[in-house]
Amino acid sequence: MSEITRIHPDVNVQESATLPNNIEAEQQLLGAILTNNDTYDRVSAIVQPEHFYDPVHARIFQIAADRIKLNALASPVTLKAFMEDDEGLRELGGSAYLARLAGAAISSLASRDYAQLVYDLAIRRELIQLGVDVSEKARRVDVSSSPTDQIAEAEQALYSLGEKGRVDSGFQSFLRCVTDAVIVANAALKRDGPLAGIGTEFTDLDRKLGGLHRSDLLIIAGRPSMGKTALATNMAFNIARKFRHGTLPDGSRGAVDGGIVGFFSLEMSAEQLAARILSQASEIPGEQIRRGDLTETELRGFYDAAKTLEACPLYIDDTPALPISQILARARRLKRTHGLDALFVDYLQLVRPTSAKDNRVNEVAEITQGLKAIAKELDIPVVALSQLSRQVEQREDKRPQLADLRESGSIEQDADVVMFVFREEYYLEREKPGDHDFDATAEWSKKMDDVHGIAEIIIGKQRHGPIGSVKLSFEDQFTRFGNLAPTWRQDSTDER
Repeated sequence: MSEITRIHPDVNVQESATLPNNIEAEQQLLGAILTNNDTYDRVSAIVQPEHFYDPVHARIFQIAADRIKLNALASPVTLKAFMEDDEGLRELGGSAYLARLAGAAISSLASRDYAQLVYDLAIRRELIQLGVDVSEKARRVDVSSSPTDQIAEAEQALYSLGEKGRVDSGFQSFLRCVTDAVIVANAALKRDGPLAGIGTEFTDLDRKLGGLHRSDLLIIAGRPSMGKTALATNMAFNIARKFRHGTLPDGSRGAVDGGIVGFFSLEMSAEQLAARILSQASEIPGEQIRRGDLTETELRGFYDAAKTLEACPLYIDDTPALPISQILARARRLKRTHGLDALFVDYLQLVRPTSAKDNRVNEVAEITQGLKAIAKELDIPVVALSQLSRQVEQREDKRPQLADLRESGSIEQDADVVMFVFREEYYLEREKPGDHDFDATAEWSKKMDDVHGIAEIIIGKQRHGPIGSVKLSFEDQFTRFGNLAPTWRQDSTDER
């Protein structure tokens, strides 16, 4: 094997000694690519030009990669024409250096090992630089950058650096995909039910959706006072209440039932949200809890419910106007520290984009794409609430449609499931005729009896299943949704 003499006078000796690098590994990898261009396909998912310590090596790799992508030959002879004016290469011997690289090439079979070594050393250098940056920023006392903000930024940078280690998996064999599908189906069977995802305890809704699926973005939309937050809160509480830790089908440890839930409450405070959950669990109207108008028996029941819920793995963040980048960073932190199986965001229009956009449609597009990215990256279902436009109120039939979503283009496109909460009782109450019109009043009372305490969940989009609607009970005083009696449930399944 030819020996390569390494001469690089412009590299600071002290820096070279302190920053991790392996020039010889870079040389061997480049030589393998220049002698066999197929080697590039083996290593392109691992190493990129910025991972090379020597800037000349980075330029050689970039030019070779560009030619290979064009189905053109990348060899010492072809690269010579593109690098004749490269001052760094000239200092190393010019085209003769390219020839020596090819002459000292390793076997292409070992190329991935060398590529991994080059990549690992590059990550170590980035870690060192990240530490320097964090230290320098912490030394500067800046009014616009609080220590808490700096910690969040450092954590996000560190997590992003960690994510770089997850190279694209590329194509997977159909056998592996089928095996994964069988594991999911087997897990559903072991839960004694037809759910591939996380159950919400709403029987008909779970049957229609198959539970909340990992990596899915689900949108719950509705007009004000329809019960969007109540439905999301009920779902989150039901999932957290059923949490049971154990061994998963793939042998790892995790939630075998229910799950650990994160809830971003951008509209209500954590105390208000907790009060709703306590009202649901203790069956004490929320108004009485807010006024403190409780009998001794009710107070005892309230305390018992609170004690029961102490161990419930439901984590609430009520920081207002969070940017989508912060939601991602905090969700990552929660998953790392406590675990995370489902995430709720109340509500989408209150999330801020990372940077200002030229119009609201682009801002919402960034937010929905960010929420979908969270679902895929953390491998959890993300449930986001959304407001509907006022055009619903202008129609005779107030049932929502996909077109009623505010900035509906990106929401409808990025979501895997879109559900609408509709309570006809709410609108019918406002249409009560005058007392003097007895016939109209009687007809109105009959309609009210039919829809009293009934909520309709309309599934307007489901990427992997049927659309339609299901009916749930709704107890306004407890802000609680529930399952209907079997006869109602059968009617709900047959309709629409």
